[in-house]
Amino acid sequence: MTHRTWRPAPPRRRSRLTRRGRIVLLAGALLTVATAVTVPLLLLGQDADRPAPEKQRTLLIPEGWRGGEVYAAVDRSLGLPAGTTRKAAGAPATGLPLPAAAAGNPEGYLFPATYPVTKASTPQSLLRYMVDTAGKRFGGRTIAEGARGHGLSLHQLVIVASIVQAEADTPEDMSRVARVVYNRLAQGMPLQMDSTINYALGRDTVDTTHQDTRIDSPYNTYERRGLPPSPIGNPGDQAMGAAVAPAKGDWLYFVTVRHGDTRFTADYTEHQANVADFNELRRAAAGRS
Repeated sequence: MTHRTWRPAPPRRRSRLTRRGRIVLLAGALLTVATAVTVPLLLLGQDADRPAPEKQRTLLIPEGWRGGEVYAAVDRSLGLPAGTTRKAAGAPATGLPLPAAAAGNPEGYLFPATYPVTKASTPQSLLRYMVDTAGKRFGGRTIAEGARGHGLSLHQLVIVASIVQAEADTPEDMSRVARVVYNRLAQGMPLQMDSTINYALGRDTVDTTHQDTRIDSPYNTYERRGLPPSPIGNPGDQAMGAAVAPAKGDWLYFVTVRHGDTRFTADYTEHQANVADFNELRRAAAGRS
């Protein structure tokens, strides 16, 4: 995040699915598979011309995907022209059950999980399924109380969770990143998150330049204080859990020096030393390549 020019690219993160997402949303798929196995046995000696049950397909939405990535995946899954699902997401007729604070923007509420896809599936039905699932996952008492405990609305908590999801890979680091966010907000400091810059520029990179931090965007958390105006991706249960119950600590800075080595500190001088380690590793990697 703060005060770095570039950092070593970690291996591409694996798609992480919430445990609940696997259990709940795949229940229909498992049931269909079981039916496909048992029904032919029951029909032996009966009507052999009866059509076989529809083979169940699924659509995987990884944690942290942005809305644009979700829309493109739905288009591919349904064999539709690019842009079809994006258009459906913005159409009032789709009737997505979003909170009023989202102002019609599904970003943050396209819950990451594995969804069943059938011949009857449409962009509208899949988007509603995702948003309905987010409503159930985010609508519990623990999350509501967590938001109030941090002086945030539920929508603002989803924004925090989306940043946490984008900035960290492990539950431990998610918890610490959430604490950095809250510590900076409490001190009136800009968040200075590279992930929000990437969202504004429509990219996903570990290289953030000084020029990048000067862009004119409400998502430029180097220039603007407070939270960005919307989530910057779609968080899962772990990121939401970290936003609700962050680790305890006085950290104000962090930098991922190498994959699996994210360093947190409250001391700016120490942070600069960590950034120097990061830059040195990056230069060494560039020299070897």
